[in-house]
Amino acid sequence: MLVDSHCHLDFPDFAGDLPGVIARAEAAGVAGMLTISTRVAKAETYRTIAHAHRQVWHTVGTHPHGAAEEPDVPAETIAALATDPRCVGIGEAGLDYHYADAAPAEVQEQVLCAHIEAARLSGLPLVIHARDADAHMERVLADEMSRKPFRAVLHCFSSGRRLAEVGVELGLFVSFSGIVTFRRSHELREIARAVPHDRILVETDAPFLAPEPHRGRTNEPAYTADTARSLAATLGLEPEAFARLTTENFFRLFSKARLASGPSSEGA
Repeated sequence: MLVDSHCHLDFPDFAGDLPGVIARAEAAGVAGMLTISTRVAKAETYRTIAHAHRQVWHTVGTHPHGAAEEPDVPAETIAALATDPRCVGIGEAGLDYHYADAAPAEVQEQVLCAHIEAARLSGLPLVIHARDADAHMERVLADEMSRKPFRAVLHCFSSGRRLAEVGVELGLFVSFSGIVTFRRSHELREIARAVPHDRILVETDAPFLAPEPHRGRTNEPAYTADTARSLAATLGLEPEAFARLTTENFFRLFSKARLASGPSSEGA
């Protein structure tokens, strides 16, 4: 059994065939999927998907690309939305300076810190997005963790070794996507080897970043199996052992998912 710890099942890429996407994932051994929020305003969309499919859980939060659209959502509001029985995490939130038109750094940090507080209030883990912002992210995480601890994962890790080391030191998990299968991702595979086995997760970030041998196609949760096989080889583990490891890690971090893993119910 594998769990896709990060995908976006609400995206238009899947609108016409979501049952098929989920069925293909199950056929590939991916028994659980966490669909990730990009806007708090869409909370009902994620809730609907998760309650309609027993294999799916969801989060609530604002992606850094939307920080300027939702700059002032209180932590209390996010935490309240997270009480839904199939909501198992906060985010994704973070810092992304890759694009020139990104929200100002101070706005992204403000939104990230609100989500950190929501993670504390709810007791749920935060899904962190970090891109081209290593030094700033390290500073925010260290400052906030020293103030009051919270649980979190650095998702779709593609940053430098230093941020991975800091994250592990602070107790965070590190999740790897299809990027780790790319031919030129030698450094990323070295970073993966250095992450303690009890902190590693696997994801697709679907519909983006399809792993080899599907590169160039629309990514989907079924392809978690391909990334998992590549990561298992990188770590020197048998695929079955790696699947057990990452699934156990997922349920340790997203512990509420165990409580919500039975048949979904809109009335729950």
